[in-house]
Amino acid sequence: MAEGGPKTRVLVVDDDQTLCEMYAERLRAQGFDAKVAYNGEDGLARAVDYLPHVILLDLMMPKVNGFDTLEILKSTPETKNIPVIILTALIQQENKKRGLAAGAADYIVKSETMPGEVVAKILKVIESNKKGEEKAAIDNGAEVKDAVPVEEKPEEAKKE
Repeated sequence: MAEGGPKTRVLVVDDDQTLCEMYAERLRAQGFDAKVAYNGEDGLARAVDYLPHVILLDLMMPKVNGFDTLEILKSTPETKNIPVIILTALIQQENKKRGLAAGAADYIVKSETMPGEVVAKILKVIESNKKGEEKAAIDNGAEVKDAVPVEEKPEEAKKE
């Protein structure tokens, strides 16, 4: 992580408090700013207040399950562009397809993935999201850093 700059914010939403805290501590040790929520309802509220760079989301939770939480996150203007990584015990392919179709950036099965691999996937999703944002900015007419403005190019000046 970059030293001195703002930390990458990660929200961990899981009803397993021990697992939630373990991931949050692991992320903090890696230089992330990590917060937790123990159900979908609290996760939604915290996502809007905290505006994390990425959300780790369990599917089987009380109050609002992970699929519904994901759907709400992706339809809420403040959170729709935040990448969501599903971190779940559900191993069925139909759940993976459903989660990815609903807008998840990745789908991780808890029993098949070590915490270090989860951190690596978070970094990959954040990097991918940054590249997507840069491309969108360029596509929408934003200037590229260090680009020479068209009116200052030597070829253009000679034609005048």
